[in-house]
Amino acid sequence: MSRQFSRRQFIHVGAGVAAIGALSACGTTGGQSGASPGASSSSSGSAASKAGAMVTVPKLTGIAWFNRMEQGVQQYAKDTGNNAYYQGSSQADANAQVKVIQDLIASKVAALLVTPFQPDAVEQVLKQAMDAGIIVITHEAPNIKNAHYDLEAFQNKDYGINLMKELAKRMNQTGNYIQMVGSLSSSTHVAWVDAAEEYQKANFPNMKRVGDRIETSDDAQKAYQKMQEALSAFPNLAGVQGSASTDVVGVGQAVEEAKLQDKVVVCGTSTPKDTKALLQSGAIDLIQFWDPGMAAYAQNVAAKMLLDKQKIEAGMSLKAKGYSKITIDGKVIVGDNAWINVTKDNANEYDF
Repeated sequence: MSRQFSRRQFIHVGAGVAAIGALSACGTTGGQSGASPGASSSSSGSAASKAGAMVTVPKLTGIAWFNRMEQGVQQYAKDTGNNAYYQGSSQADANAQVKVIQDLIASKVAALLVTPFQPDAVEQVLKQAMDAGIIVITHEAPNIKNAHYDLEAFQNKDYGINLMKELAKRMNQTGNYIQMVGSLSSSTHVAWVDAAEEYQKANFPNMKRVGDRIETSDDAQKAYQKMQEALSAFPNLAGVQGSASTDVVGVGQAVEEAKLQDKVVVCGTSTPKDTKALLQSGAIDLIQFWDPGMAAYAQNVAAKMLLDKQKIEAGMSLKAKGYSKITIDGKVIVGDNAWINVTKDNANEYDF
């Protein structure tokens, strides 16, 4: 199992002293309540506060992963008193995210902290933001061109390899498997599955990926449907690697319905909140993840440093667990803490 960092904790900024504070349990909050498809949601509660603000824009709102990210933004704002909030679209669509960013540029925000739904789709609008003097820091987009920095919790290759090791161990290093990604344009998802398959070919020759990579649009229902199709197309399917936090949720539901818990191994990125019941039933075997709340907190710290004309350097702390001694590769900021692995045995230790 990988090294685990402390749960439910942030290292808070305040008068040069780091203090520890707990986050509340994950859930839909604030402006997300009752949001219609495609509508923007915000935890700021006030359009008048947009000018000069640091705004975190997720891939989409309303799922546990990004609810946790919102909590990180809220905690940062509470700890520092800085004008920071969260706003995004409830629609899993790159164009909807671009529209949110365009509106924020027009509102003259000071910084945009974006987790792109499709990195190539936001390049132009992020360039517009930078041309307007807005600080741009992305997450899950290490190959992005139009950003001051991208922030990652770890080296993506290592993350993908570890997922393959966990999958292979449970498949007894033999059999057919499929790979899912939220988007074929998601550089992090593609990096994980590329590294995983490369490692599999070199180390587990009795395993084989079948079919093309499956795109799920970060939608559990689509993952469920795609898994049903895969079970029909590949009757001897023995494993699944998921990438979007919703992938293993949909896959697990399909596995549970088909009563294939003992025949199909399911591993992927998700949150304990979304997967606890399926982990307990055996429909999901393992989830692997990092804390998106801590990533958002670190992004905000980095953005404020840039706004204050401070230099971000290797070895420094971004005041959040997992980012206490960063490294820098070009314009990619990499955290210093490993991912977390969760099975049915330790899922109850996490509240998001």
